[in-house]
Amino acid sequence: MPLPQNGTDWPPPQYAAFYRELRVDDAWYSGDRRRLADIYQHQQHRHDGRRRLWARHRHPQPGRHDTRLHVPLPADIATTSADLLFSEPPTFTVADPATQARLDEITEAGGIANTLLESAEVAAALGGVYLRVTWDASLAARPLLTAVHADCAIPEFRWGQLAAVTFWRELSADGSTVWRHLERHEVGRILHGLYQGTADSLGTRTPLTEHPETAPLADSLSAEGDAIETGLDQLTAAYVPNIRPNRRHRGSPFGRSDYQSAHDLFDALDETWSSWLRDIRLARARLIVPDGYLRDHGPGRGASFDDDREIWQALSIPPGDNGSGGITLSQFAIRVAEHQQTADAIMRQAVQLAGYSAQSFGLGDSTAATATEVTARERRSMITRDKKSRYWAPALADMLLVMLCLDQTLYTSALAPERPVIVFGDSVSEDPQSVAQTLSLLQQAQAVSTDTKVRILHPDWDDDAVRAEVERILTETGQAAPDPMQMGNFT
Repeated sequence: MPLPQNGTDWPPPQYAAFYRELRVDDAWYSGDRRRLADIYQHQQHRHDGRRRLWARHRHPQPGRHDTRLHVPLPADIATTSADLLFSEPPTFTVADPATQARLDEITEAGGIANTLLESAEVAAALGGVYLRVTWDASLAARPLLTAVHADCAIPEFRWGQLAAVTFWRELSADGSTVWRHLERHEVGRILHGLYQGTADSLGTRTPLTEHPETAPLADSLSAEGDAIETGLDQLTAAYVPNIRPNRRHRGSPFGRSDYQSAHDLFDALDETWSSWLRDIRLARARLIVPDGYLRDHGPGRGASFDDDREIWQALSIPPGDNGSGGITLSQFAIRVAEHQQTADAIMRQAVQLAGYSAQSFGLGDSTAATATEVTARERRSMITRDKKSRYWAPALADMLLVMLCLDQTLYTSALAPERPVIVFGDSVSEDPQSVAQTLSLLQQAQAVSTDTKVRILHPDWDDDAVRAEVERILTETGQAAPDPMQMGNFT
């Protein structure tokens, strides 16, 4: 299919409802108070009928400060999701040694581990993310893997599989004029288009050379004038859902955000913390003194009370019953326990709704624990991590294969592309001290060999590396048995 026609509404009307939901999730993910206020000015009430915190006094009265407080729990949920998946980088393995070496070079030089962390965080917030393979010979002699956020893509699915996708971005906006770059990925080719339009319309398609950010693409287009042929029978983009199903759109191929159905909880948490801080402000100690205690600063300059003054002249003010001379101390109690318990309960419910254990967010026991104990405490989070990893593995393997195929076409002709096997890293690393104590006890019981100890300490090493380390250890400790054939005692 070609790129959209001139004057097309943008985003397309069939995706309007989906994009509205993405804007709400994005506002909570960003933590921007202004964006939250803009979102909820038209959705002022929760499902329980109470007015939302972020729908109130969007424009404070002159002289008054906005005392609402935002707790970045949504951002914390997205970060935790990414950390569980990719805090330890996954390993990519192929059978051919030469292909493995080139794959390692591409992934390490391109910082793919960091790209995956970013992608997983955005996917948790917006329900999914797109992985895109591209290249730029002037930038690097290798294919590039990039992440495209879900609110910058118009996908086309067939039988639940991504058949094509159009990525878009706003290049610049000058008054009512908006420049957009559209990049459509189809099997075998990538189409580029530059449009000059308005905030809600693509407007007119213009040559890529009309804008400096798209001008370099013009030299790569085919004879038809709008496509770059990849020569592959695969799509150069993939959609990774955060998790399925999407409860609001059953049967949809779109993933589900970790925030789905939790927006009211986020609003209630912000209201609880705002109330807590209000208690602190109101509880500041204040002195109420008679007018006669105030020092007059002259006409129009008001009066003040100096609470550091040590000597006072006698005033004709009858003392109070408590002998305080009419001075009253005002200081209200701060409801710390009530606010803390309410906030913890809301946070627990929100993270549980997202599929995580409270311990993952510091809401449980914080004492030191082994990796096994941590895994047991955070079982719900580990289950969610495993579920999400199953959505990531196929799409990521496809994109790595596409990168190898493009690398063969563009840079390394002798390469033999293979679809890699992906193994996700451990989400919980064992404490080195705990590992050392375990190995020491096993050694004292004479229940473990040197080879096994090395494998326990370095589970990511291959057989050759383990064998070499064992030989070094035995040599340094004097346990290496000499070869009888080299001792000279045999003839």
